[in-house]
Amino acid sequence: MLASEMGQKRLADVQQRRILIIDHEPEHRAHLTRMLEDGGFQNILTAPSGHQALSVLQLSLQEGQSDIQAVLLHTRLPDMDAYSLCRRLHEHADLGTIPILLLSPPAADQADIIRSGYTVGATDILFDPIPPTELLPRLTTSLFLKVERDLRKLREKELQTELVNYKATEARLEYLVAHDDLTGLYNRRRLEQLLELSVISAHHHQRTAALCYLDLDQFKVINDSEGHNAGDNLLVHVAAILRDLLGNHATIAHISSDEFAVLIDNTTEHIAMETAEAIRLAMDEFKYQAGKKTYYIGVSIGVAMIYPRDKVTASEILAQADQACYMAKVKGRNRVHKYNSGDSVMHALQSDVYWGPQIRHALTHDRFRLVFQPVLQLSDDKITHYEVLIRMLGDEGQLIEPANFIPIAERMGLIQEVDFWVIGAALDWLHNLPAHLSHLAVNINLSTQGLADPALLPLLRDKLHVTGVDARRITFEITETAAIANIGQTRKVVEQIRALGCQFALDDFGAGFNSYNYLKHFPVDYLKIDGIFIVNLVNDPVDQALVKSMIEIAHTLGKKTVAEFVETAEALKLLKEYGVDYAQGHYLGKPQAALVQY
Repeated sequence: MLASEMGQKRLADVQQRRILIIDHEPEHRAHLTRMLEDGGFQNILTAPSGHQALSVLQLSLQEGQSDIQAVLLHTRLPDMDAYSLCRRLHEHADLGTIPILLLSPPAADQADIIRSGYTVGATDILFDPIPPTELLPRLTTSLFLKVERDLRKLREKELQTELVNYKATEARLEYLVAHDDLTGLYNRRRLEQLLELSVISAHHHQRTAALCYLDLDQFKVINDSEGHNAGDNLLVHVAAILRDLLGNHATIAHISSDEFAVLIDNTTEHIAMETAEAIRLAMDEFKYQAGKKTYYIGVSIGVAMIYPRDKVTASEILAQADQACYMAKVKGRNRVHKYNSGDSVMHALQSDVYWGPQIRHALTHDRFRLVFQPVLQLSDDKITHYEVLIRMLGDEGQLIEPANFIPIAERMGLIQEVDFWVIGAALDWLHNLPAHLSHLAVNINLSTQGLADPALLPLLRDKLHVTGVDARRITFEITETAAIANIGQTRKVVEQIRALGCQFALDDFGAGFNSYNYLKHFPVDYLKIDGIFIVNLVNDPVDQALVKSMIEIAHTLGKKTVAEFVETAEALKLLKEYGVDYAQGHYLGKPQAALVQY
């Protein structure tokens, strides 16, 4: 069936619903009845007073459900206050789901009437004279929402009944189109549909809404350590907590393995943030028992507001809430964060969008270039090594610094390809050097991901074979953090590459002092002293003492030392006195395509 046909069918269905008009004036009742009949509504009841309306509504109840689907209630009643009647109907156990459109005479204080109407439970408020072009769409919208709420209640009851025949099974399948099988909450597909309605409502009815995006902080730990059954059981508990806390005041959805969403219509930013904080506190206090272990869960929550003035789509709101949740996790987890377009994560995502294609283009169209920074051997003041660094060739021929694209390559899983390009280009460069420079060696930076890639060893072995370059002319630089992160696997890979003849340098040595625990048994040939200890070496006695101790430890372990960030002649002189083996920095030569020679 076409979407237009489906829409017509749904409209025809709601037009068959029974409508009750409560109004003291016969002419006004007749006028409203004619408007509804002209709009396709035929099943219309009227009541001239509040007491008669209550009798009609009471008689309409069958098994706790009324066949009256909407009420048009005028504020002029002879026997009772219309606002009190509205509140009474709204709070009634069986009549409370019926939408009430409150009709009021013209008034100067419309804002007060609207506020009073919503306070007592009115679904919508209209003012005389009411044209059909205003009444019919708003009544139809209220009926659509009533149908949705009734369907939700029906499906929830059906889940509690054992499926013993084909009809029940068919109903369950229909239910699962919009619901999550495990928790019984709405699924992502249904959330997106309801979010579309909220955006439309915000624009057309000037109602603010909010979307809370929830990510359980410890779910993966429990799921991995206790098993999937324990993880599923936890999700059911979380769904129950959210239901108990929010009731019918919000729409709750389970949208992925450990992620939930809460859609709050007709709210304010203050209430939305209070609700999100209440959810966080409830989860923070929840203790999950798995076997003999007790786990504290915690939740990171991102909040995105839907304002009437903002022209946004449902998908954009969902993305904003997701990004705000990510920021909550970045800031330490177990917290609430409201979406802000100025968040650093937004800039990172925008950088990814721009630089990601640029990196891929550079890889496939040879748009990377190598530059070389000299490494001075201090024993004879000769350059024996060059650190190989990468640049990207811009559209106008300029060389783009790696700080612009390397972090994005790491986030997007492209850094291994960049590493492999540098290795291949560096070996080709060594292969093509003239004979009188065949003694030169290169230092190549290797990322954590590149080092862990199983393709690295065969690629390096094949490239050495094809180029004929002596592996001893290659030194790979890995950071102290990367070496220690998974020391067992890192050590294995380093040993395999060293078996080819290549050497290794531990970069940024000393920055965290972690490596002292592992250095004795870690197979590297050089230690590159982190530049933070070198830049102020001449003036800082503490840095001087630390550098001396690093050199002493390195030499005791049979490893050579390299000092980075050498910017002055005074610093170079001190490093020579301390016994550093090699030095590099802008004082000795900046990274550039042409070789600096002494």
